[in-house]
Amino acid sequence: DQSKLRIGSRGIPARLKLPIQFILALPVAYIALAASPQPCGGLLMCDGPHQYMLPFEPWLLFPLAVVAIVATANAVNITDGIDGLAGGLSAIALAAMVLLLRGAPAGEKAVAMTLAGALVAFLVFNRHPARVFMGDTGSLAIGYALAAMAIQQGFLVLLPLLALVFVLETLSVIIQVAYFKASGGRRVFKMTPIHYTFHHEGWSENRIALSFWGAGLVSALAAAGVARLIS
Repeated sequence: DQSKLRIGSRGIPARLKLPIQFILALPVAYIALAASPQPCGGLLMCDGPHQYMLPFEPWLLFPLAVVAIVATANAVNITDGIDGLAGGLSAIALAAMVLLLRGAPAGEKAVAMTLAGALVAFLVFNRHPARVFMGDTGSLAIGYALAAMAIQQGFLVLLPLLALVFVLETLSVIIQVAYFKASGGRRVFKMTPIHYTFHHEGWSENRIALSFWGAGLVSALAAAGVARLIS
């Protein structure tokens, strides 16, 4: 009964979504850090090399991981506004994650490739004109998975580079809102997230998706290259 899965008539209220995301991110961050190749100490018992270029004190790394998970999930969600855009970028990032997981067990690589493959199949129906949509459930879950894999393998610091397009999409919204409030109604971009500005300029959805996929591929390969240099 779908009515029993709702809170009210419009789903979960917006003011509750972020707190719920943080609550759900707590066990995800704990499990990812507990399995990560770095010395945690305390409740997080693990060994091996540390999280590259990050402090490995649990009291500092754990909240950082929680914030990274929630931020990544919302960045993917914000990007999901053009047919095929978020799905393609997520597939690229997850495929690149396999390159990042240099010393990971085969099972972890299989999970990343399975998710990437599922997204490629999803794009058959999600490309313009889309017949199937990802929605919050899909985009938030993908963001959680992407961040958790980066944390687990000790490459949290490379996550912004790996998901650079997602980061830029989110920054465009933050800049737009901040400037709008500070300037009394003026805007930096015509529309945000930034892909809507390109659409407003006359770009087709296919052109936007392909261009952003290309940028995502370059940033993902750069992250994979840096990971191999520092590992």
